[in-house]
Amino acid sequence: MEKNTKEIIIKIDGAEWKDAQDKAFKKANEKVKIDGFRKGKAPKDVFIKKYGVESLYMEAADLVLEQAYTDMLKDNKDLEIVARPDIEIQSIDENGIEFKFNLTLKPEVKLGKYKNLGVKKEKIEVSKDEINAAIDSMRNRYAENVVKEGKIENGDIAVIDFEGFLDGKPFDGGKGENYSLTIGSNTFIPGFEEQLIGLSAGDEKDLDITFPEDYHAEDLKGKPVVFKVKVNEVKEVKIPELDKDFFEDLGFEGVDTKEKLEAEIEKNIIAHKEADAENKYIDAVLEAAAENCEVDIPEAMISEELDRMVKQYEEHLKMQGLTLEQLYQFTNSNEEALREQMKEEANKRVKFRLMLEEIAKAEKIEISDEEAKKEATKLAEQYQIKEEEFLNMFGGLEMVKYDGKMRKAIEILKGE
Repeated sequence: MEKNTKEIIIKIDGAEWKDAQDKAFKKANEKVKIDGFRKGKAPKDVFIKKYGVESLYMEAADLVLEQAYTDMLKDNKDLEIVARPDIEIQSIDENGIEFKFNLTLKPEVKLGKYKNLGVKKEKIEVSKDEINAAIDSMRNRYAENVVKEGKIENGDIAVIDFEGFLDGKPFDGGKGENYSLTIGSNTFIPGFEEQLIGLSAGDEKDLDITFPEDYHAEDLKGKPVVFKVKVNEVKEVKIPELDKDFFEDLGFEGVDTKEKLEAEIEKNIIAHKEADAENKYIDAVLEAAAENCEVDIPEAMISEELDRMVKQYEEHLKMQGLTLEQLYQFTNSNEEALREQMKEEANKRVKFRLMLEEIAKAEKIEISDEEAKKEATKLAEQYQIKEEEFLNMFGGLEMVKYDGKMRKAIEILKGE
């Protein structure tokens, strides 16, 4: 057998097994029609004569499995089971059934050095350029496109009708009406946008363009064409000034000057960088401690972690309007390849978890019911849901206590 596994046999027989077969018969009998009897009304002996008693076994097995599992856990309270058991039917007949539970047990974890690891947290700095870039980004988000009197300049938006001709004949995909083209965006064929600079609304012009050699359409690669263009309208992008109206649009409480906006942005950048630096720091101390830790991780634990990771990834894709099946089609891949790609990370996560559990044990870390309830209340308020709802989502008070132990173990790694 694989290391860190154990086989346990649980037998269900006697009245309990007979009762399960009777219930299985009633359920099966309702689905069949036996000559001479109304549906569901055939006696048990007639049913068995026609279908055999063996036809009841699998349904009866399902009925007693939960009790067998409960009995197994009750009789083996000292075992630390860390993954879903693999369950087999060892034997089954009219007199009873034997389940074999293949259990994965918590492996031995040998902690190495996990304190004073010499890992330093990244220092946080915010430059003037970062603050200015953030302000420019805000201003661009509130920019407006306004009609412009005058000639097209770089950065303007030209609203155009166009049609392309190859050897004097229109070609597919070369026509558009009232198309808004930002000059300088380089979204059109090289040379197109540049030839519009200097035109005004109402102007018409023939543009001589040569398609690139690597253009996707075979019949246009490297070919000279003519685009007949009419400018319908010219717009310019008006970026707001740092004035009262702009500050009101932003909606930052108390921010009504450039200096106050800079201070608010600096505070936000620092908060973001602090959170990022903290996450990187935690990862670094975990990595450092894990290098000194020895544990033989059972394959079943890796498999269950992969199940969770694939599920999380699937939920992430749903938020983007995609499904796993669509991803597999786009990438010419499958779940097996995705799991293989995630396996190293899954292994790392399981090792970190086992290591932190062992640190909590070594350091005698305990979380009281009172501490856990206080944390649950705080988190429920943070997520703006009822405490009972939060606990149901999180996995109950015991999971809050477990999470608290893991966080305290991390604080020990950090030396705090």
